[in-house]
Amino acid sequence: MKVIIYSTTTCMYCQRAKEFFKEHNIKYEEFDVGNDLEKRREMVEKSAQMGVPVIQVGDEIIVGFNKALLLELLKI
Repeated sequence: MKVIIYSTTTCMYCQRAKEFFKEHNIKYEEFDVGNDLEKRREMVEKSAQMGVPVIQVGDEIIVGFNKALLLELLKI
């Protein structure tokens, strides 16, 4: 299942999410929306939010680091 995280370099919840993915050997694609305006627009279009992280698991969008929901969606 494809996993994408929209993050910034200063976001502690983004760091926690990426640590979670590494702990569970989940491959993910990361976009730094602090520096990439096009990806920031894409994130807002998908989530209707400016806050990070925004995590996409398959077709599901999660705003924030919701460990329980990630465990469920990733079937961990």
